[in-house]
Amino acid sequence: MATKMEWKDLLLSDRLGRGASTSAEVRSQYQRDFDRIVFSTAFRRLQDKTQVFPLAESDYVRTRLTHSIEVSSVGRSLGTLIGGMVREHEQSNGVAPQEFGNIVAAACLAHDIGNPPFGHSGEQAIRAWFESRGCAFLETLTPAETQDLLKFEGNAQGFRVLTRLQNSQNAGGLQLTYAVLGAYTKYPKQSVVPGMEKSKKVSEKKFGIYQAELPHFREIADKLGLLPKRNDAWVRHPLTFLVEAADDICYRVIDFEDGCRLGRVSFSEAEPLLRPIAFPKAEKEATNSYDSIEDTKGKIEYLRARAINTLIYGAADTFRDNYERIMRGEFEDDLISHSPFLPQLRKIKEQSVSQVYATPSVVHIEAAGFEVLGGLLGRIVPALVGDEGTRTAQDDKVRQLIPPQFRAGNTKYEKLLAATDFVSGMTDSFAVTLYRRLSGIELPSG
Repeated sequence: MATKMEWKDLLLSDRLGRGASTSAEVRSQYQRDFDRIVFSTAFRRLQDKTQVFPLAESDYVRTRLTHSIEVSSVGRSLGTLIGGMVREHEQSNGVAPQEFGNIVAAACLAHDIGNPPFGHSGEQAIRAWFESRGCAFLETLTPAETQDLLKFEGNAQGFRVLTRLQNSQNAGGLQLTYAVLGAYTKYPKQSVVPGMEKSKKVSEKKFGIYQAELPHFREIADKLGLLPKRNDAWVRHPLTFLVEAADDICYRVIDFEDGCRLGRVSFSEAEPLLRPIAFPKAEKEATNSYDSIEDTKGKIEYLRARAINTLIYGAADTFRDNYERIMRGEFEDDLISHSPFLPQLRKIKEQSVSQVYATPSVVHIEAAGFEVLGGLLGRIVPALVGDEGTRTAQDDKVRQLIPPQFRAGNTKYEKLLAATDFVSGMTDSFAVTLYRRLSGIELPSG
């Protein structure tokens, strides 16, 4: 059995559900992946999905869409840096450094594509409904199928969107390259793996594959040469660490910037935390440029840009320093945890939690999200899972409102997944509107 992953396998550009591409195009296969994600409806819906501030009225505040684009930009830089290192020291099968960047950029672009409405509280709302009101529907499911729903996970949902739901007429969904799908999967394991229940390892904290998509990921892991752990669990694709780092950098620094923009964090609180990261060395020209900026908004934007640049190079250095362990599947930390600026990053996270994420307006809407998503599942699950002999007249009416692709499940497990597919794919605004209409609070016009 192999003890080290090889780039000649890890960069495979064959496509899930399609195999090798024979067409000669100006765009590389990985660039085509990026474009497929951009033009997918699931990606477009991210424009009305919460990043930090649900249903924010300010057009400056980031949504999941703008967040994903920014993460992708950071990921491209990280991937290109590591691609240059690999070309110098390893056989990369002739793949240029910028193609490493394209792989990471595409995976980053899709990293939140499975997130439900109302951010991470939406995930919690779906789990909570199945734990309480929906538990009766889980009878007769296997333990792993049950956990897929009790532990509803945006990462696993994203993999399902990419490989099955989006372009569902195709085998393999969007038919992305094996390399991009491998880099996308932060948690390459199923929901039930004995011995990993309380693992603190970075690739085992959550799960990333539903039972329904296990055959897909087994194929991907085999093609890429990902090292197996146990019982449908694998080590990460090396480039996944860069996808994770890009996301970590953006949500730490950019969410903090949003908090400053909305007045949740003062400039006097933010500058001492961002400035050491932005100016790790004495750079007279850069500091003079910064000092010449008169407004605090401009100063924060300048600090944010330079801090991201510093953290990108720091994450790349950590990858290089741990390269052999990563290739053997032995490295189990996130790259940012090795940053020399970890004290500042921890303080930024603490202030974001207390002053940005937990402000009353955010918490109120997140709490309402539990009622909205729970209410939707309470109407949609009986309509999809019940048969003609058990459905009520109301269930039949609700069923008529559900698009046909979500009514096609054969087993109870497939029907329950279809319910979470429908609800998790909604935008924040549509979820609220449909909940109000199904509850009789609002009637459609026209």
